[in-house]
Amino acid sequence: MAAAAAATASFVQAPMSAKHSGGSPSISSRPAFQSFIGMKSSGECRQAAFFRGDMHDISLRNHKPLVTVAARNADVRPRAAATYKAAVLGAGGGIGQPLSLLLKMSPLLSHLNLYDIANVKGVAADLSHCNTPSLVTPYTGAEELAESLKGVDLIIIPAGVPRKPGMTRDDLFNINAGIVKTLVEAAADYAPKAWINIISNPVNSTVPIAAEVLKKKGVFDPKKLFGVTTLDVVRANTFVAQQKTLRLIDVDVPVVGGHAGITILPLLSKTRPKTEFTQEEIEKLTVRIQNAGTEVVEAKAGAGSATLSMAYAAARFAESCLRAIDGDADVYECTYVKSDVMQELPFFASRVKLGKDGVEAFVHTDIRGLTEYEEKALQALVPELKGSIEKGINFVNKQPAAASV
Repeated sequence: MAAAAAATASFVQAPMSAKHSGGSPSISSRPAFQSFIGMKSSGECRQAAFFRGDMHDISLRNHKPLVTVAARNADVRPRAAATYKAAVLGAGGGIGQPLSLLLKMSPLLSHLNLYDIANVKGVAADLSHCNTPSLVTPYTGAEELAESLKGVDLIIIPAGVPRKPGMTRDDLFNINAGIVKTLVEAAADYAPKAWINIISNPVNSTVPIAAEVLKKKGVFDPKKLFGVTTLDVVRANTFVAQQKTLRLIDVDVPVVGGHAGITILPLLSKTRPKTEFTQEEIEKLTVRIQNAGTEVVEAKAGAGSATLSMAYAAARFAESCLRAIDGDADVYECTYVKSDVMQELPFFASRVKLGKDGVEAFVHTDIRGLTEYEEKALQALVPELKGSIEKGINFVNKQPAAASV
């Protein structure tokens, strides 16, 4: 609970300047820039409506981050009215409900569609009483799935079964793979241009599943399909700040690889501000970040998994997506996407720059100049992540082709 509470105050530094090199756009330098749950602050958090449901500023009195003139001007530009539409598929679940609450607080959303196979009408009725801009509409069952997707800009998928004690993410595969496949097929038919955020585990496999489905439907845009790995960054920032007694507002630890076990690789040598760690600290922090989900599952003793912190991380990433769609030029997040950062891996989590049309560039510098420990860990994760990717691809390709819903 303490870690989750600390994560709620998490800040992330993001890069500012970009240049192109090689086959993919890439970011080479990263001057300090602060964001709060995916939203900028310069002295004050102007997007406080995300939390409060109004446009009152929340003063961050002791925080005056260094920003460029361009960033400062962008931060104070007149804000567009709430105009975007999002759909949460799996809104009645343990992640879906708190995630929907956080999304209801976004000043950028005009419509929030909540879909699930059951128990979603009550969630929508409850949220509809919150005095924030978005109109909440429930959709229940397969017959209403298509309508929940029409006209949306952003689709977030937390649907599926949660982890239980003793379960690995791969144990979830047979159930959640089919759920994700069905939902993405509908997204391809009714919202082919929407951004898609995949939360359903195992993300290392479900994102490739989604990609294969979209390819078969002829609407795959690799720039708009994301595996949400933000929770790994949130945890890394929180644990490092606690270990080193740093202000959480200042801490940024890039996390690359995937979203399960040893495929989660926090790059502690790239921590900002520059922080010294002993080898023992590096090893213990790395293992804790990798196994943090299990830490919560065991603490809840069969009563659930990391639903609240996951909802927070997913809301932060969703807000970053909405900011990028809205034209914010300074949006950076770590996320699991179609990538050429690692030649052996078609999908990889790393820091990217988001723009109006999706992924604009990769921050290749994060995986350059690694320590010997990190380099070995990076090579060690390759076969496991590659196997998970192939498992997802094979799941779709062995299935009979689905007709349009």
